[in-house]
Formats: sequence, C-alpha cells, structure tokens
Amino acid sequence: MIEIRQFPARDDNYGVLVHDTVSGATASIDAPDEEAILDALEETGWRLSHILVTHHHYDHVEAVTALKERFGVQVIASAYDTERGRVPAVDRSVGDGEHLFLGQTRIDVVAVPGHTLGHVAYHIPSAHALFAGDTLFSLGCGRLFEGTAGQMWASLKKLRALPGETMVYCGHEYTQSNARFALTIETDNSNLKRRAREVDALRDEGLPTVPAKLADEIATNPFLRADVTSVKVALGMLDASDEAVFAEIRERKNRF
Repeated sequence: MIEIRQFPARDDNYGVLVHDTVSGATASIDAPDEEAILDALEETGWRLSHILVTHHHYDHVEAVTALKERFGVQVIASAYDTERGRVPAVDRSVGDGEHLFLGQTRIDVVAVPGHTLGHVAYHIPSAHALFAGDTLFSLGCGRLFEGTAGQMWASLKKLRALPGETMVYCGHEYTQSNARFALTIETDNSNLKRRAREVDALRDEGLPTVPAKLADEIATNPFLRADVTSVKVALGMLDASDEAVFAEIRERKNRF
C-alpha cells in the first residue's frame, strides 16, 4: 500500500513524499527544498530512501546532494540528464518504459520531453498516481525550454492515455492563472467554467488545487485538447494539424 504526502515548497513548488507502508521505503519526487522535505518527514515519521528526479531544473534538484548526504538515499534520474551531468549524485539512470520498485510497489517511467529534453514522469498504476513534474500542470503544461511543440504534444498524449481516474501531481501551484488563460481558449466550456470556480474557491481558502483527476484535465485543459474540433474552431484553425494547434495554444500562453 502507498501513502502520498504533498506539501508546499519554495515560492510555488510542491514537494511530494511517496511511502510504501509494507517496506517503509519512502521516495521524494524531486528535491525542491531541503527544509520542507525534512519537515514533512518529521511530521510523518517516515525515513527517506529514494529521490526520483523528473528533470534537472534547479527548483527540482536543489536539495538532492544535502538529502543524500543526510540519508544515504538512492537518487534516480533520466539517462539523458545523468549522461550530461545535469542532476547531482545519481545512482541509477532510467528511460522510457522502465520500471522501478519502491518496496513491492511498481513505478513506471514515462519519458516526456518538451519542457526539457530529459524530462521523465513517474506513474504508479496501483495508486492511480502520476507525478508529472513540469510537463503537465493542472489546466496547463510546461514551457518549451528545450524541446519542440511536437515533442511536448506527443508527451502530453502519452500522459492523456493513462486511466481517467489517475491523479496528477505536478511541480507547481499554477492552476488559477492557467484557468484564466484556458477560458480565453474555450469560452463556452461548461466543465472549464465549473473548474475555474472551484479553483478560485480553493485558493481563496489557501488550499492546493492539485492533485487533479486526469479525466477532469482531459475535459478542461486546453493543452490536452489541441485535437478537439471545438478548440480548433475557436482558434480559427479547423484545418490545421494537432501539433500546430498545440503550438499556437502554447505561444498564446507564453504571451498571456
């Protein structure tokens, strides 16, 4: 059995601990903030055994070295980032389609280039949980710092194909701003309007908007809907390729 603890870190990051209750093994998804992770470990009574890195950006790896020195954890990152020395203290490199085990719990590695070229996501089928880093946000997606629109669109389609009940954990609390942008793309999407109201209510109370159910993302997140006819019509791009529509949505978000 898996337990998951999400907590705020840095300015708008989220940290996540994943705990296997049988073995006692505990993984941190990324390592954005040593103090926040230590506080979460103290609150839960868990001992850190692994760090699963999604990508090399500083706000996701800052505490890797300090946590490894403190706990002797196993650090796991993508082969792409490991080969280029972009993540410190890596013990195991992984690629698309590989499986990890936290105790007896299987974790699937999904390569999702786009935000960065070495980005991976971690999917735990038995827990219906996806740790998407900065690839898929609630009502958004990451900027294309290294990859192309085609790569990101392909990555998002891979994540979109997971079971609808999957809960998406992402690296940042961006949902409220993402909702405002999404409403400029699909002004008549009733599901989106409902979600935007729910997001505003949560943030008014200082509560997180993630994790989010993948089925809700598929119904409301414009970056997962670039191949939907109504979205293409709204953008005046009915005859455009899905990739071109995605690229247009991403560019509009860059300027939003």
